[in-house]
Amino acid sequence: MFPASVFDPLSARIAKDVGYEMAMFAGSIASFTVLGAPDLVVLTLTELAEQAQRICRASDIPLLVDADHGFGNALNVRRTVEELETAGVAGLTIEDTELPAAFGKLPKGLISVEETLGKFQAALAARQDPSLSILARSTAFVALPTDAAVERIAQYATQPVDGLFLVGVKTWEQLEAVRKQTALPIALGGTPAAMKDAQRLSELGVKIALEGHAPFTAAVTAVYETLLKMRAKSAPDALTPRSVPPDVIANLTRDAQYNSWLKQYLNTP
Repeated sequence: MFPASVFDPLSARIAKDVGYEMAMFAGSIASFTVLGAPDLVVLTLTELAEQAQRICRASDIPLLVDADHGFGNALNVRRTVEELETAGVAGLTIEDTELPAAFGKLPKGLISVEETLGKFQAALAARQDPSLSILARSTAFVALPTDAAVERIAQYATQPVDGLFLVGVKTWEQLEAVRKQTALPIALGGTPAAMKDAQRLSELGVKIALEGHAPFTAAVTAVYETLLKMRAKSAPDALTPRSVPPDVIANLTRDAQYNSWLKQYLNTP
């Protein structure tokens, strides 16, 4: 399954309306959307959970949320699961990256296997709704040679998590090596163009394969170009961006439903 990358209530509704079965709310996109800041873990758990709740309230499309490192140690992970479960998400990921960046160290380092397993155990213990999916996320393929990455991920697979979320997989050989170690469902946090073979991915146990975050980039591009033209006082035709029909906007904002409520509750003519 290739999920839609969403970032707010309207983008989630669009994803559902055009036929996506699920959506992903990435940590980087959350930071861009809520703070206008880079993905350096300056976003707080409260801010992430609040935006996730807005998305879930506006659409019933299942939402998978990137919860980064759980915003601290294993105790913070418990709180993260509690807040995101309350927000209504369908699933979340907890990762092994050393976050935020440590003083005097290169970014994208990994915490120990022991600490990582403790975080996964805390996440599972905090879960109240058994339908909430908790995925063990790893950036081992970014930080380590393939053999070491596979060995580490195999240890994560000993936990009763609902799946593995792998970042940095670049080849079929890497994916096959993981598959030999575990039967857990796999999610790919980024799918190289050469690996966008849905049948082969499925055969190797991949249930979710992300395709990047083009919707957010497209939205920013449209706003930037429109405002740039308007500020430059371009010719009238140039000021009119390509847009969806008014009835699409009305549908996305549930205009008909709100009008019916106005009549029902406020006796509006």
